Amino acid sequence: MPRLSLNHFRKLKRQGEKFASLTAYDASFARVIEEAGIELVLVGDSLGMVIQGHESTLPVSIEEMIYHSQQVHRGSDKMLLMVDMPFMSYATPDTALHNAARLMREGYAQIVKLEGGTWLADTVKLLTERGIPVCAHLGLMPQSVHQLGGYVVQGRAADDAERLRQDALALQAAGASMLLLECIPGKLAAEITQLLTIPVIGIGAGADCDGQILVLYDMLGLTAKPPSFSKNFLLEQADIQAAIISYTQAVKNKTFPTPEQTFS
Repeated sequence: MPRLSLNHFRKLKRQGEKFASLTAYDASFARVIEEAGIELVLVGDSLGMVIQGHESTLPVSIEEMIYHSQQVHRGSDKMLLMVDMPFMSYATPDTALHNAARLMREGYAQIVKLEGGTWLADTVKLLTERGIPVCAHLGLMPQSVHQLGGYVVQGRAADDAERLRQDALALQAAGASMLLLECIPGKLAAEITQLLTIPVIGIGAGADCDGQILVLYDMLGLTAKPPSFSKNFLLEQADIQAAIISYTQAVKNKTFPTPEQTFS
C-alpha cells in the first residue's frame, strides 16, 4: 500500500484523533516503529547527538541527512517520511530550494522540516510553490541553541507567546503543511493548535497538540540525560516493540504526555 500522505494527518486533525511520531535513523528501527503503529517518522538532525555523539545538532551535514533518510526509507513502506534540513542548509531561499530538492530526490523525503519564525515565510512559500511540503518548527529550536542561551523553555513571557502565535500564523499562511512545537507551555501549545488549520505536532508542548513526537533514544531510555518531558516506555515493557506500542497507545488515548511532563 502507498505511504501515508499529508491528507491522512489533516483528516485526523479534523476528526480530533491523535497520532504518534518518532525519530529514526536506520532501516532496522524504521521497520520496528512502523510495525508498532507509528504513522510519521522524522529523520531528525538529532542524529548528530544520539548517533554521532556531538554536543549539538550543528555539525550534521545535508549529505548525512540524505544518507540516513535513505536507510529509513528502505526500512519502511507506510509511514510519512519527514526529514530535517540541517544547520545552514536553508540560510537563503535558493539554498533551501536546492537542499530540499536533494532531500526529496535522493533521500525520498515526503516533507522537510525547517526551524524558524516569520523570517522563514518567503522560503516556505518558495518551497511549497515548487511542490515541496514543509513542516515549520517553533519554540525551542536546537539549531539556534547558542542564540537562545541553551535548551530552555520558550514562550513563557507574554510578548514571546504572542510572537510564537504570530509566527505560527505567518508560516501557515506561507504554505506550511505542518507545525512542530518544542518546549513551550502546554496552554500556549493548545492555543496555537486550535488557532491553526494544519496539524500541529508537540514535543514537550503538552497533550493538546494534534500529534506527539519523541526522540526514539529518549523513549527507550538510551539517552544519558533524557529531557523532563520524555518518558522511558521500555521500563514497563518486555521489549522495544512493546515499548513503542505502549507509547503509541498512550498518545492516542491522550495519557501521554501527563501534566508532570508538561511545562507551565
